[in-house]
Amino acid sequence: MKFGRRRLAAAALTIVLVVGGLGLGTAQPQDEGTPININTADEVELMMLKGIGEAKAKAIIEYREAQSFETIEDIMKVSGIGEKTFENNKDRITVGETADE
Repeated sequence: MKFGRRRLAAAALTIVLVVGGLGLGTAQPQDEGTPININTADEVELMMLKGIGEAKAKAIIEYREAQSFETIEDIMKVSGIGEKTFENNKDRITVGETADE
């Protein structure tokens, strides 16, 4: 009976490692052709951007709660997001439609 439990435990561990290795349940980079709207994206979506972790995603959300992003360059107004992060993501972000579009 102990041998059967060990096999079951080993099989379960293998499944966990395989699923974990596939990255299921974690934020995955989205298709390069689908921009992320920094005015509406949730924390997980924002974390799909290069150089954006949990803290910066939360900072983006806090910033936009006070005022919306008018241009994609406005993301650099968020503390901790500079020109390098912007340059790495400028083709992957949008602010959505504006009144004059």
